[in-house]
Amino acid sequence: MRVFSIAKGFHYLARHAYPNLSQKELDRLRAIRLWRQTKDARLVCETFGIGRATLYRLIQRFDPKDLSSLKEHSRRPRRLRKPTWSHELIIAVKALRRQYPRWGKEKLSVLLAARGWDVSVSTVGRILQYLKARGDIVEHRRRAISTKRRMQRPYAVRKPKDYIPVCPGDLVQVDTLDIRPVAGVVLKQFTARDVISKWDVIEARYRATAYTAKEFVNTLQRRMPFPIKAIQVDGDSALLRRFRTGL
Repeated sequence: MRVFSIAKGFHYLARHAYPNLSQKELDRLRAIRLWRQTKDARLVCETFGIGRATLYRLIQRFDPKDLSSLKEHSRRPRRLRKPTWSHELIIAVKALRRQYPRWGKEKLSVLLAARGWDVSVSTVGRILQYLKARGDIVEHRRRAISTKRRMQRPYAVRKPKDYIPVCPGDLVQVDTLDIRPVAGVVLKQFTARDVISKWDVIEARYRATAYTAKEFVNTLQRRMPFPIKAIQVDGDSALLRRFRTGL
């Protein structure tokens, strides 16, 4: 039996294999190669859209034998600020927050000061964030309070979805249109159409008010050859309000 040894270069390739580089990391490699060929930092920065400080940082960090040096490094600070509050203060803030679940750091700091704790508002806020991250307290979902009251509609109601017109007069659609026959004159045209028979009734008025809307409904009842069961108006226009007050 003959035993063959592995080529010497295999171990070097295994240690310095090409990592899986993203498109951004490949652009960094191309930028470094272009800088080594031209030594023109301005050309490299304009070509790849990076700043001079970024380019020099990449050049200083790049290791030709380790392409993983092109990857994004963690920007976490080397020294992190350690908490300055005690475990007893955390328990006090947690107890007050559970007692008053909707109160913020300003109100809680006042209660803590009344109980003998010398703590700032910002410290209470950081403790609350710490407790939320741990899942010890849960932020209550606030409901929006609206002061608007829905207008009562004694006459007009929303058309039911299951209401399907079948016979003439089941549904008549009414709308208004501004017409200008001559310069300086603006008239309001009331237009009504029965959705089944396509029967139209048109009337022009000087203004679209509750009184003229009521008169137009009377005109509809006279000129339509069939009884009218329902009238549909545009809910986004002022016509709906005029019909409510005019009927």
